[in-house]
This record gives sequence, C-alpha cells and structure tokens, in this order.
Amino acid sequence: MSQAEKIVIADAPLRWQDVVAVARHGAQLELSPQIWARIENAQAIVQRIVASGERAYGVNTGLGALCNVSLKGEQLSQLSRNTLLSHACGVGAPLADEQTRAIICAAIRNYSHGKSGIHRRVVEALLALLNRGITPQVPSQGSVGYLTHMAHIGITLLGVGNVSYRGQIVSAQQALAEEGLQPVQLGAKDGLCLVNGTPCMTGLSCLALADATRLVQWADVIGAMSFEAQRGQIAAFDAEIIAFKPHPGMQQVGINLRALLEGSEVIASSKGIRTQDALSIRSIPQVHGAARDQLEHAKKQIETELNSVTDNPMLLGTPDNFRVVSQANPHGQSVALAADLLAIAMAEIGSIAERRLDRLINPHVSGLPAFLVANPGVNSGMMIVQYVAASLCAENRQLAQPAVLDNYVTSGLQEDHLSMGTNAALKLHRALENCTQILAIEYLLASQAFEFLKEQRFGAGTDTAWRLLRERVPAYDQDRWLAPDIAAAASVLKDSNLLHKALPNLN
Repeated sequence: MSQAEKIVIADAPLRWQDVVAVARHGAQLELSPQIWARIENAQAIVQRIVASGERAYGVNTGLGALCNVSLKGEQLSQLSRNTLLSHACGVGAPLADEQTRAIICAAIRNYSHGKSGIHRRVVEALLALLNRGITPQVPSQGSVGYLTHMAHIGITLLGVGNVSYRGQIVSAQQALAEEGLQPVQLGAKDGLCLVNGTPCMTGLSCLALADATRLVQWADVIGAMSFEAQRGQIAAFDAEIIAFKPHPGMQQVGINLRALLEGSEVIASSKGIRTQDALSIRSIPQVHGAARDQLEHAKKQIETELNSVTDNPMLLGTPDNFRVVSQANPHGQSVALAADLLAIAMAEIGSIAERRLDRLINPHVSGLPAFLVANPGVNSGMMIVQYVAASLCAENRQLAQPAVLDNYVTSGLQEDHLSMGTNAALKLHRALENCTQILAIEYLLASQAFEFLKEQRFGAGTDTAWRLLRERVPAYDQDRWLAPDIAAAASVLKDSNLLHKALPNLN
C-alpha cells in the first residue's frame, strides 16, 4: 500500500481492515470536517464544566478511587499531565510498531464520536504520530484492559520517552523536533481521554483478524496438500455430504478443498484404497469450518467495539444543554471474549495441522519414505521438525486458556471487575505466530511428500501451492540446515498478497 493512500474517518463505520491499512501498510489517516466539529463540541462542553465548577468525574476530579477529590484552575492541566506520567509504568519488551499504530488508530476512532471531550490539538498530535511515522515505544505488559499502553503513547505527545523514527530508536523530543512539532499542552480531561477506553485491545485485535483471515485460507491449501499426499478419500468432501451439516464456514472449506484438488490424478487413482481416512485428514471441513465461523463472530465483536464510544465519563449534548454520564464503556468484555475464542480456534487449526504433518513423516501410515527423505538412516530427514510443531502446539494450548477469566481488583476496590482484554489480544498474537510456524512446517512436509508422487498430476490448486514453495525452497535430497527452510515457508504464509496472486479464487 502506498503512502498516498488515505483512510478518512467520516460518518461511515471504520472497518477493521482500515486499521490494518493504517497500522501495517502506512495509509494516511484523516478526519472529515463533521468529525472535527463533533470533537470541538465535546471540548466546548468540558470548558463549560470547568467554568461552572460543576463536579464531573475526570474533568475536575481525581481519577479512580480519587474520584471525590475536586480540582480547579491550573490543577486541571497538571492532572492531565500527571495522569500520563503516572500511568506510563508498563514493563516488558516494546510492542511492534504496527501494534502501537493500530492502538493509536483505534483511539482516534473513539475520539471521533465527539463524546470524549479531548482537545482538538491532542487528536491532531496523535494523527501526526501516525502520518509522520513517529511510533512510541510502548512496553507490552502491564494492562488490565486499558491505561498503561495508551499512557506510554500519551507521554510521547509531551516529548517524554522514546520512539521508533526513521528506522532508529530516538527520544520523543528529538523526533518531534525533527518533524517541526511542539509538545502538546494538555487541558482538562485530556489526560483521562488518552488512557481511557478500549483502543489497546481493539487495535491489537484488528491486526489479529488480518492474520487469522489469511491463516484459515492457507490452512485449507496446505491441508488439501496433506490430504492429497496421504491419498485421501475424496468422498468425505462431497458437496451433498458437506451440505448436510450447513455451518457456513464448513460449506466454504468444502468448496475450497474441492477446487484445490480438482483434476488430481493422485486422488482419482486412490479411490477405495481405504474405507475411511484418519479424522485429521477427513475432518478438515468440520474443524477448519468451525474456526472460520468463530473468526466471523470475532470480526463482528471487534468491529462493533471499534465503532463504539468507550470513554468514561461520556459527554452528551451541547455546551448549552449537556449531560456528563459516568458508566462502564471502557470495560472491554466483548473484545476480550472474542480474542480468547479466536485463540482457541487458531490453536485448533495448528493442532489438526500437527496431526496431519505427523502422518506425512510416519512410515507406518504415510506410504512414503520414512521422514520424507530418500535415504533414511544416514539422513534423519524431516523427523525433528515434527517435534518443533508439537512444541508450538503445546504452547498454543497454554495460550488458549481464557484471559478474561483472570479477574483482579484495582484502584482501591473502585475497579473490581476487569476484562484483561489486552492480555487476551496479546496472547492471540502469539498463538497466531505459532500457528503460522506450524502451517509452514506442514507446507514444507507436504511439498516434500509431493516429490515422491509427482509421476501423477496434482490438483489444480495444490500443484500451484507446491510450485510456489519450490520457488523459494528446493526439494530435500539429503540432510541440510532446516531452520531457513521453515523461515522461507513462513514468509510465504505472511505475504498478504501472495496467496491471492497464486490462487485468486480461494475464499
């Protein structure tokens, strides 16, 4: 995607793909005039509250358990600054740049509803971070759903902390200066707006949706290759049979598998060699289809949250007739549950892939040379890559444990039920990376199995996928350093354009 491409937030809902375009592909983000008018209306309400002295949480009071402490005058600007500095206390390795950019994008979408009260200049400063490539260094750990990650983003606007800028880690102060930007002067409620809401878990989850969408498609391709290499019984994928269980995802997987295996001489010549295949081979539509259905559910949950108002308090009305409402929209239960569910679904995609790839190397069931090498014994072949896949599956089982169930109490009993949605989204990212590597290993092994079957024609799609990998990874004739082969296969799976160039009709 070119730098010139633009995403404009206006009245239409923002799609999760738009967040990915900005975060991962460098699209510019803009707000329409009517959005700026909404933001300025809410800020005018904040100014009216400050002038009147009426008590409103987070506007002229302390935060959390300090909500009954009234503040005024210069204290309001100081509160905003102090909020960011005190909340910027995360630990651990920093997020990837695209992860931080996704969070900023989701935060700006929240402010665009005009219910936050944040000052226009703060939103302009956040847009400048995205559009000029200044990415705050945000520690990955320490969020119960909100607060710390956004605080680390917020201190960048003050010229505090470090950023990723032009391929280097530099001080925020230096990056702002080089771009001709001034540190932002915060006003009433700006600090609370910057740490509030659910943009952290939502932005991270949008990126996860992109990766999961790509992986479930690749799983069908690679699963079809393993099915063919095992000389599977194609009757299990018959359209009439699949239709008797009308889950939408399962129907699509059936369509994909039949198209990928169309014209395969290997499959045609294997009809009747066994009564039925092992479940990991014949249940691809049922397992992959279920994961697809959970992915569709997660997309609805996450995209709904992306287009929601997630501030507390919320500012409604106009400066002359307004309401300030304290509520719980920053609670991210919907996203937390969606991310947890998707982690389970993707762990299962990896789990069934590991069972398929194990059958490819096992001479007791494969009908192929042991460990897929021509001279087993002197060569270990593809033996140990299955160990790697098993290890990754084991880790995914741990990552599939729901984060949302881990409730803790914070802020002096004031915040006593937490979603842990950011933890859910982060472990989902790790599960997706593991799933990518498992599928890369299966891709490697299925392609190697094809080397022993290439006297016959492969399926229309499986042949294309085999040749695609062979452009990057040669056939395995004798033992060699295998780690680069896995990395090369994984790089194919991570290229968002490659799959649809090779197989444009795959869904």
